[in-house]
Amino acid sequence: MVDAVAAFVAWLGASVVVLADGRRGLALGAAISVAGMAVVALDAAGPEAAASVALGGVVAAAGRLRSGRGGWHIMPAGSTPRLVLCIAAALLALWIAAALTTGPAAPLRFTAMVVIGLSGARVLGADEPPILFTAIGLLALAIALAAGIGQIAPTPWPFLAAAVIAGLAGWISPRTVAAA
Repeated sequence: MVDAVAAFVAWLGASVVVLADGRRGLALGAAISVAGMAVVALDAAGPEAAASVALGGVVAAAGRLRSGRGGWHIMPAGSTPRLVLCIAAALLALWIAAALTTGPAAPLRFTAMVVIGLSGARVLGADEPPILFTAIGLLALAIALAAGIGQIAPTPWPFLAAAVIAGLAGWISPRTVAAA
């Protein structure tokens, strides 16, 4: 039951990242999603993996607070297609995780599918670098989480590498270059 709630929390955070354009909204979404992914990683891969995911996500969320458009900017005008994407992605991932595959790791599969899908969609649709880097950080952490699917004893190395990538991506602060 805890894993199912954690998977929902991870989807909720990834949805906030998809729906937000401001740095506070992006940081909040990343932190929420990472909290859910860390709990799922704890059950799937152990405490080292969960600590790596949590630390990488917290560093990325803290870094995001310092660059990007100010404010929250959650659901700005024209974000209805992104809202539909969030709901449709959750329903599709839930259907695949629960009905089409068998085994005890349905929350892990749901979390990996929905966060990878939403983060990938946000990467493809991002027009501002802070949004892009936030989505890349979540994408790295979710791919590491997907590495734990099907392994009996997953190693912590994919999680550590993803934490480094997410942390560094969160602190990238691109400057606009004006060409003369």
